[in-house]
Amino acid sequence: MNEEELLAQLYDLTLVGNAPAVLELTNVGLEMGLSPEALLFNALIPSLEEVGARFERGDFFVPEMLIAGRAMAGAMDRLRPLLIETGVESIGTFVMGTVKGDVHDIGKNLCNIMLEGAGFQVVDLGVQVAPEKFVAAVEEHQPDIVGFSAFLTTTMPMFKANINALEKAGLRDKVMVMVGGAPVTQEYADAVGADGYAADASTAVNRAKELVKKHRLVGQA
Repeated sequence: MNEEELLAQLYDLTLVGNAPAVLELTNVGLEMGLSPEALLFNALIPSLEEVGARFERGDFFVPEMLIAGRAMAGAMDRLRPLLIETGVESIGTFVMGTVKGDVHDIGKNLCNIMLEGAGFQVVDLGVQVAPEKFVAAVEEHQPDIVGFSAFLTTTMPMFKANINALEKAGLRDKVMVMVGGAPVTQEYADAVGADGYAADASTAVNRAKELVKKHRLVGQA
């Protein structure tokens, strides 16, 4: 198997979510002398982008996205230390958490995998994240974006509480806010004053990239 064949197989196996084979091929590729960047940008990320495109077309559903994401995550665990060593530049930092009162994390975790695969440095705060914890994380990591996830209508008001906490701490102008979750809508995101909303993990990546560009342009102004 040559390098081109390996990358093609890695793409195909990530697409169908064969995690053991994806990890094995990642290791084989490294042994063959392929760089972590080549594996990431020539196979893994394009495959996950195709997963997102199929989801948007209705050809893939959440289970397919999850298994592909998990396969990608296994390869990322292997590649992450190597990428850090080689100094691959992150396209942005994203602090993510499920809001206080909510313990759902499947959607959040899928977003994290997709964002990391797209080149973001993701700081996952977990579930049941209180406003003060989001504030502390923004102060510590100085992210481009902070993301609030909610799966329950009863916890959606925490979006506004979190934004208020950022304003009180003098941080609101320094970070973009994204919100999402099953019951969340664009209208609700607008009402609470979020900068971005995404209905699914694939859209979240594209929206996050747009917001990073906007954030940096504002910072330069």
